[in-house]
Parts: sequence; structure tokens; C-alpha cells
Amino acid sequence: MRTKSKWSPGPGVKILGVALTDDEWVVSAAGSAIGICPDCGRRSQSRHGWSNRSLQDLPVQGKPVTVKLLLSRWRCSYHKCERQTFTDRLPTVAAPYARRTTRVLEIVGLLGHSTGGRPGERLMERLGMPVSDDTILRQLKRDAAIAHRSNTEVRVVGIDDWSWRRATSYGTIMVDLERRSVVDILNDRSVESAAKWLRNHPSIEVVSRDRCGLYAQAVREGAPQARQVADRFHLVQNLRSAIEEQMSLSGRATGRAILSEDAIVDAATHRRRARLAHRQSRQEIFEKLHALREEGLSYSEIARRTGYERRSVAKWLKFKAPPDRRRAALNPTSPWYFETFLAECWKEGNRCGRHLFHDVKQRGYTGSFANLERLLGAWRRAGREQAVDVPPTTLKPEPVRDPDTGHAISPVVAAALCIKPRGLLTDRQARKVDALKQGSGAFAEMRRLAMRFNGILRGKRSAPLDAWIDDAIDSDLIPIMRFARVLRRDIDAVNNAIELTWSNGQAEGQINRLKTLKRAMYGRAGPELLRARMLPPLHTK
Repeated sequence: MRTKSKWSPGPGVKILGVALTDDEWVVSAAGSAIGICPDCGRRSQSRHGWSNRSLQDLPVQGKPVTVKLLLSRWRCSYHKCERQTFTDRLPTVAAPYARRTTRVLEIVGLLGHSTGGRPGERLMERLGMPVSDDTILRQLKRDAAIAHRSNTEVRVVGIDDWSWRRATSYGTIMVDLERRSVVDILNDRSVESAAKWLRNHPSIEVVSRDRCGLYAQAVREGAPQARQVADRFHLVQNLRSAIEEQMSLSGRATGRAILSEDAIVDAATHRRRARLAHRQSRQEIFEKLHALREEGLSYSEIARRTGYERRSVAKWLKFKAPPDRRRAALNPTSPWYFETFLAECWKEGNRCGRHLFHDVKQRGYTGSFANLERLLGAWRRAGREQAVDVPPTTLKPEPVRDPDTGHAISPVVAAALCIKPRGLLTDRQARKVDALKQGSGAFAEMRRLAMRFNGILRGKRSAPLDAWIDDAIDSDLIPIMRFARVLRRDIDAVNNAIELTWSNGQAEGQINRLKTLKRAMYGRAGPELLRARMLPPLHTK
């Protein structure tokens, strides 16, 4: 049996007795024999009354321990003191009105931060300290509020967004890149909230962000003294997307005019060529499969020669014409759902987008004005321009094929290989790159630009970037031109990304952790609880 002094929950507590019941240990204890006034600091031995407290303490032999603490209420001996009576206070043992000792609350907070409510409740029950899940979460939020108020100054911060619900609502995460910890979680993704947070932290000197213009504007408004750093991973990713777009011959429609008017017209022509090339490629596939079938080849032999799946070959051979892509059923969120009504209004001369938006809203349209404008913009261009006739022989070059398998190299694979240095390529990948460079002049030009761009990022010198942007704009490759022009608009942040060591990798890692916690809580955690579990735990040693 332990001695009575070892049963004490802390200094200033005298153990009177220990008893073992069927379910728990009961420790009888009393406070000090002398009281100290919290206001004037005078000692007092004039007892006014008694009070009892019941505290949960650390378990013994797997069984809960309850401390029955008898405390005195004292009269202050100093007649000028405003406080006439006071109760024994034991700050090292338990907080006022607490039902558990301080050391138990530390364990509750740590388990709540690591496991959450219900898992923590099950674990605490097994450890001999039964606590409800609501109590665990309440203590977790209380600790997070204390930790949030005691935050030290932040000098380098990473900003990124995360989704409450994909494509519907987003939040913002702030990460201290020097301490590698989350500083705060914002409920939304807006310029106002991010700028307000940055204004409340005037010590910030460097802000690392992705290519989102929203956060760039927030930094300009909330922390104009800070240096913005564009994330290097997103720079390379955007370049890869531009290469993939060029290799697939599919232009990307945007809501903003980044290029000049002539370049925009070229982009529209580029998109029309891509659509026609796609239709022609399907026609070529259809004719080739039927020609092989007429030669008497089996489905398996056709699949082996062409590289397509046998099931796809069988499906295509059932058709008498190339099958079109299946379009999703129209619904009131699409302006095409009201195409007949809009066409009638268009013929009658009603071509104002806002007026048509109001009229179609009255008929049940639930989509956005921008979505409607895409349809109306196509009609306006059709009225202004004549369709561009492209000779079939110049629509799309012969696809480059893998020298090992004979299959066509997809744009995704080509883009990934284009940005990969030669020293990291496997022998098979190197042969693909050589075949792409021989079969596509655009790929050879883009690989040259990509290797120069990677060299600039790794060289830590931003001086060659301006020349690279000029060469990219002069390449006559529309996606690469667009990428270079966007780089020039954000040139200061890109230069800082090259010269400084900071990046948004830590923020991306914290977002992965946030997603894990959110899914572990079945998506029912509010912003307060998510913030509490993402912030560093209060009780760490």
C-alpha cells in the first residue's frame, strides 16, 4: 500500500485516509490549516466555515481515484481589506470549480487533441479515468483558446485554401513556416477575412502562397510590407498543364482576356481545330478498325495490332458510324435547357445578356450569369465571324507512338515527360522523349523551355527569367504564351520563389492532415473544433 503522502494530488493537501470500494479508490483530504487572503496577502486562522470538493485524480491499479477534499472558508484579519471572507485556493491541484485535477485535465486535453471525442472517451474509460466525449471536446476547445491567445509573433506564413465541401465552400489555413505549425483556421476563402487576419499580425515579413490571385490581393491589402512568394510546385504544375494543353490541341476558355485580341482570336481558332481534329481522329479509328475486320482478323488480333482493349474494339465494330460522346442530360442549371426560348428571343433582337438572364430566371433557370454568357458569347462570335475551314490534312498531325509498344503517347504522359530532366528518366522514358522530339516540333520546343525553366528555379537566380518569358511568348504556342504572360503579371512573387527558400509545401501537408481529421470526425466538425485539433496542443513537454 502506498504511503499517505503519495496519495496527495499536490502541495498544500493533507491526506486523512484512503479507502477502496468496489469500483474506485476514495481519498479523504483536507486543505491547509492557515488561509492566505488573495487580495491583501495576510495570513488568517479565523475559520468562517467549510466547503467540500470532489476531484477526479489519476487512477491507481486501473481503478478510478476520487479525492474528497475538505476546504476551509476564512475571515480576513485585515479590517481594511475589501474581501472579508475567502476560500482555500489550490492552483497547482485544480482550477476553481473544476471537477478534475490539473494533471487529469492535461491528459484529457492531449487525448482529445490526438483522438477526438468518442475515441478519447473509450480510451479514458479503459485507462481508469472515465470522461464523456463532450467533456473532452470542451476541454480541447478551452485549451485551444488559451493557446490561440498566447500565439507568438509570426514572421513567415504560408496561406492556402481547403474545402469544406468540394466545389461548394472553402476555408483558409495559416501555417507558421518557421515553427512548422498551424497558426489559425479561417472559416471562408475571401480577400476580406485573409486581409483582416494579416492586419492583426503586423510582424509578418514573408507570405508564401499558391497562384491564386485572391490571396495575392489579400496580402497587398493586409500586409503590404510582406514579400510574396509564389509556390514553386504550382509554377511547375502550371507549366505542365500548359504543355498538356498544347499536346492535346485543346484550348482553354477563360473568363478573362489575358492575351491580346489577336491572340484570343488565335485561341478560338485553336479550339475549333481541336474539336475538328478530335472528330477526325475518331473517324480514322473507326475506319481503321473496320478495315482490319474486313481483312478477316479477329477481335483479339485487332486489339493487339491497334493497342485498344478488345471490348472497345467489339463495341466500335457494332456501329455503322463513329459514336459520339455521350452528353449528360440537361437540367435547369444549364442555359442549353432553355435553348429554344433563348433562340426565339435572340431572333427577335433581344440580345442583352442581363435582360435574357432576368427572363430565363423567371422560367426556372438556376445557373449563373457567367454560364449563360458563354452560350450567348458563342452566338455573338458566330454572327461576327465566318467559320474557319481547315483542310483535313492540316487538322492534327499523326500521333507520336511509343517505340516499345506502338501505342499513341497520351498528352498527360507527354507533359509529364517534358518537364522531367534527362538524368531522372528511365531507359524506356528516354526513348519516349526521343520519339516525341522527333515526331513533334512543338514538344521539342516546349521541352527546351521546360528544362530552362527548371534550371532557373534550381539556380536561385531570377535574372534569366525575363529572357525566358520573352522566348516563351515568341514560341507561338498559345498555352505557353498564356503561361508566360501570367508569370509576368506576378513577376515579383515568382522572383521571390526563385531566390528565397520558402515554399507552400508545409501548408499542403497540413491540409492533408486537416482532411484526415475532418474525415475521422465524419465531416461533422465545425470551425472551432477543427481549429482546436489543428493548432499545436497546449500541454507539451
